Amino acid sequence: MNKILICSAVAAALSANAQAEKHNKDNEKWVAGFVEYYSTDKAETGLPNFLDNGYGAGAEYGFKFTPGWAIRLEISKLDIDASPSDESGSRFGVDALYFMPNDLFYTFGGLKFTEINETDLMANIGLGKHWDLGNSLKIITEVAAYQTLDSGDSNTHFGYKLGLAYAFGGSTVQAIHRDGDNDGVMDEQDKCLFTPAGIKVDVSGCELPQVTVKVKDQDQDQDNVLDEQDKCSDTPILDKVDADGCSLFTQEQYSTNLKVLFANNSSTIRNPDSSQFQEFSDFMSRFPSTDAVVEGHSSAIGEYAYNMWLSQARADAVRTLLINEYGISEVRLTAKGLGESQLLDNSNTAAANMVNRRTVVTVKATTREKVAR
Repeated sequence: MNKILICSAVAAALSANAQAEKHNKDNEKWVAGFVEYYSTDKAETGLPNFLDNGYGAGAEYGFKFTPGWAIRLEISKLDIDASPSDESGSRFGVDALYFMPNDLFYTFGGLKFTEINETDLMANIGLGKHWDLGNSLKIITEVAAYQTLDSGDSNTHFGYKLGLAYAFGGSTVQAIHRDGDNDGVMDEQDKCLFTPAGIKVDVSGCELPQVTVKVKDQDQDQDNVLDEQDKCSDTPILDKVDADGCSLFTQEQYSTNLKVLFANNSSTIRNPDSSQFQEFSDFMSRFPSTDAVVEGHSSAIGEYAYNMWLSQARADAVRTLLINEYGISEVRLTAKGLGESQLLDNSNTAAANMVNRRTVVTVKATTREKVAR
């Protein structure tokens, strides 16, 4: 049983200059000459001859009896590389061709008698395109696969054709306008041919972007600021808000002591995943009109200048962590190293040193209003 042919080809790139009207030729005829590269795929390996790849030249006559269907006769001479000597052969036969709308490309299939070492009846399929040069001249490009039909020998050959055709006769008929995806844009102008049903499209047949439209005079978070002016659309219902709909911060200053663990004499943070950082980030998001100062403090152990440098490095490390990992805007955070200048416990004990080594974040508000509405 003969094996099934599978032939793939590269689709041709199309011009973007669409015309308002497209035309096909009915009863058009053409004659063409061509050259081709013929590949036996080294399928015939029987001694004494070994067939390799080669070249050919030939001619064809075609007749388009409808805008889509045509038939052609083809004859060619083949010069095949072989061992121990080159082989000359011939091929002739007939094909049926189907032209896609607007001459996008055509498919074809047929039967050919091919004679190299012996005469073989072959079935062939392929893809091609007629490239219009004007003045009735066309360039032909094709790729085809040939399959022998003899029960005792099953080989697959391939042909790649380049030709020049002259078209004549025929009457011009207007092409049928089609809208394959039913989006209201004809296929010849449709740049998105497979738009799903029910989707709104633009004049090119492509899906329109989805636009979220806020309902006028709507106040979803019930803060008395309409959604179209609300820059903080999910403020808690009990928070008093400013003109932009954002919660007002009632305290002049808010500070929190972040328990940041550092390696000894290092600014590397050992607990970057601590929940206290996310809680502080949530606080800053809730009150967008605030900024903060990250203060680094040290104990009194060691040189004053070194303690000042180390506290600055640790404050910088916390600021960088809050920006890069917790999404706080860099313009809202300032890092300041204070060294041992603000000790909480002046006693020279281990407990005092632990208390004095701290990172404090002080938040400054730009407004003073009560929380409750």
